[in-house]
Amino acid sequence: MSSLNLKNIFKVYPSGVTAVTDFNLDIEDKEFIVFVGPSGCGKSTTLRMIAGLEEITSGELYIDGTLVNNVAPKDRDIAMVFQNYALYPHMTVYDNMAFGLKLRKMPKDQIDQRVKEAARILGIEMYLSRKPKALSGGQRQRVALGRAIVREPKVFLLDEPLSNLDAKLRSQMRTEITKLHNRLATTFIYVTHDQIEAMTMGTRIVVMKDGFMQQVDTPINLYDYPINQFVAGFIGTPQMNFFSGKLTGTKAKVYVEFGKEKVLLPKDKVKLICNLEKYLNTDREIIFGIRPEDVSDEEIAIQDEKNGVIEVKVDVVEALGSETLLYCKIRSDDDGEEKSIADDISNLIAKVDSRSKTKRDETVKIALDMAHCHLFDKETEITLLARSEDNKAEIEELQAKREEEEARKAEEAAKKAAEEEAKAAAELEKKMAKLAKKNAKKGIAAPAAPAEEAPAETAEEKPAEDSENK
Repeated sequence: MSSLNLKNIFKVYPSGVTAVTDFNLDIEDKEFIVFVGPSGCGKSTTLRMIAGLEEITSGELYIDGTLVNNVAPKDRDIAMVFQNYALYPHMTVYDNMAFGLKLRKMPKDQIDQRVKEAARILGIEMYLSRKPKALSGGQRQRVALGRAIVREPKVFLLDEPLSNLDAKLRSQMRTEITKLHNRLATTFIYVTHDQIEAMTMGTRIVVMKDGFMQQVDTPINLYDYPINQFVAGFIGTPQMNFFSGKLTGTKAKVYVEFGKEKVLLPKDKVKLICNLEKYLNTDREIIFGIRPEDVSDEEIAIQDEKNGVIEVKVDVVEALGSETLLYCKIRSDDDGEEKSIADDISNLIAKVDSRSKTKRDETVKIALDMAHCHLFDKETEITLLARSEDNKAEIEELQAKREEEEARKAEEAAKKAAEEEAKAAAELEKKMAKLAKKNAKKGIAAPAAPAEEAPAETAEEKPAEDSENK
């Protein structure tokens, strides 16, 4: 058994920066768990806390039911593979792999057996007498894996081990690590920022952002049922298309209006919308999402999906051989305005057949597969679509919780602004009092408060009175 339990894990650095917030996860024996997210989201920090290389600020970490918060890294029975391989340059491949076992005073014949078995599994038997400088990047990575394998640990921790490899070798090593997991039948925890690695390797994926867990699920569920807009945009290549819009119509026929387009939602989709009355024919905006692979320019799809057909102008055509990407612009109220890529919300990417005849600068009709569209609340970014009608209550509860958080944050921001304003006013008053005291010592009269402006008539009459006195 090699299960892990992380309960309410927090990591706060002395500077006050919170790297990981309230991390809760149960990892079962023999699982392949992937932590994925953008740089700085806390995934490597979480891995290092599991390894014992980072101290846990608060929370509990259990390995096989044993609390290990204060257990030294060497006693946790965990092996870690680093991004930069961390091989000893003066040692041969054999010595690099055997080093940890020698420190444990293991018999030489047992060390030899383990090293040669690991080398056989990884296909590096012929490199055992070489030093790391004589190896390629992929071979060095396999040596680093071999050093972990010979330990026969309870848990393997891999921190972005493929990021230094070229695309072809990365693809090959992905397959090798997956095979290795199947062969060793032990628990793997893998950290990456590459969502392709996450989708192809993990039995479950933990999506992280800003130190918070966003969603934990199987790859296919993350793809089909993202819990929020961040997860929806992060999973999938190219990323999902997003458009600001509104829900209109009746409960029997619900339309999504975005830009100058209007498409009909299938009835099965409408049944899964949480709190429909909050969005239908109101000013509350939603985000309409559609994946590039759910967009088609084929005539048969346009005929079949009459209620999801829109008109676009094609800006760029990328023929990739196995598929073609169309970069288009939808009709919107901002047509003709020059905007940056980040600010332009009329962009749409379509992944179509490689033999598509659509050309650049053409205005064409495309069909959106509305059965696979996504809807999100624009303010909270939480999904509006439940997986099933039984799941609605869970989404509604999450939505309410996020709205409360947003309201609390707004209240805290207003309170902080008021406090800063009051503090600035107090400091100004203190400075004025100090200046007045200093001037009083020098015999300088305190500056009078600015008088109110005299009425226009008085101002005009005064020069006349002065001339009469003269």
